[in-house]
Amino acid sequence: MPIHRFERPRGRLESLEIESTAVANNILGDPTRRTVMVYLPEGYDSSKESYPLLVDIVGYTGSGLGHLNWKAFGENVPQQVDRLIADGKMGPAIIAFPDCFTALGGNQYINSSVLGNWADFLTQEMVPELESRYRLTGGREHRGLFGKSSGGYGAIIHGMLYAEHWGAVACHSGDMSFDLCYRPDFPKTLMHLAGHQGSIDAFMTSLASKRKISGNEMETLMILAMAATYDPAPELPWGVRLPVKSETCELDEEAWTRWLAWDPAQLIEREDVQSNLRSLKGLFIDCGSEDQYSLVFGARTLKQRLENLGIEHTYEEFPDNHSSVDYRMDVSLPFLYNKLTG
Repeated sequence: MPIHRFERPRGRLESLEIESTAVANNILGDPTRRTVMVYLPEGYDSSKESYPLLVDIVGYTGSGLGHLNWKAFGENVPQQVDRLIADGKMGPAIIAFPDCFTALGGNQYINSSVLGNWADFLTQEMVPELESRYRLTGGREHRGLFGKSSGGYGAIIHGMLYAEHWGAVACHSGDMSFDLCYRPDFPKTLMHLAGHQGSIDAFMTSLASKRKISGNEMETLMILAMAATYDPAPELPWGVRLPVKSETCELDEEAWTRWLAWDPAQLIEREDVQSNLRSLKGLFIDCGSEDQYSLVFGARTLKQRLENLGIEHTYEEFPDNHSSVDYRMDVSLPFLYNKLTG
């Protein structure tokens, strides 16, 4: 049985509110005033020391706020970091936990004309606000971004496309190789929508009337969120345009190409992406060998390409699936800290 962490976090939390212009373009009616919780390490108030910044972006249906919750027979992220510091595996850092939840269940931390410009929120609004308020060492070489699943996708994408803002990134079980991780869900999505006359608007209206969302409904909602991310269509209901024909589930090749343009396994072929990844002080990627969403195959594909290109990185597989693997941050957080302070 895992050990329960009875110790309270040793540092303290502050709540920061950011009135975002970056996400004001979202068509979902989501709030533009967003919360970022900030964990200040033990000793922050009594010292004049500056600290590296770590930013925690979470998976689909999650919020950074969720990583501060009490856990039975477990620990939240502040408790985890405190333990790693006490064990001498890393030093103190300031950690930001942004709330980036959307009405479609989350986002992938890139700019979307439907969900909002979340990459701009993180890099152009949140980071400058944090650096103006707290004793951060400052500069991209002292900033790290980490996450799992959709958060892992966000971390690797920011390393690929927004490296001027980050010194190191850690991708846990991130979405990649879209043909494997998303395409198998399209038939199920269409069949589920068929119960709502094929109408996305009717499906969303139905969800709004429910007190509980089923597993099938959540899987459908996730695909809608991915469509609004990779191929946003703000002129359509909920901004969603699926990349398949509703009757036959045949791929709309043009639409699917727009999705694939955001696939890390495809993006790695771009020279600017390769240059960005080479500029990082640290690149960490891992995935469970039993990942139930087939993400391990995408991770292996990316790892092999990184090796062929001679791009420095750390890659690990571990014997587990996609669920409840926050313990893997025992590896990534010290990795990030050491890269950002070394």
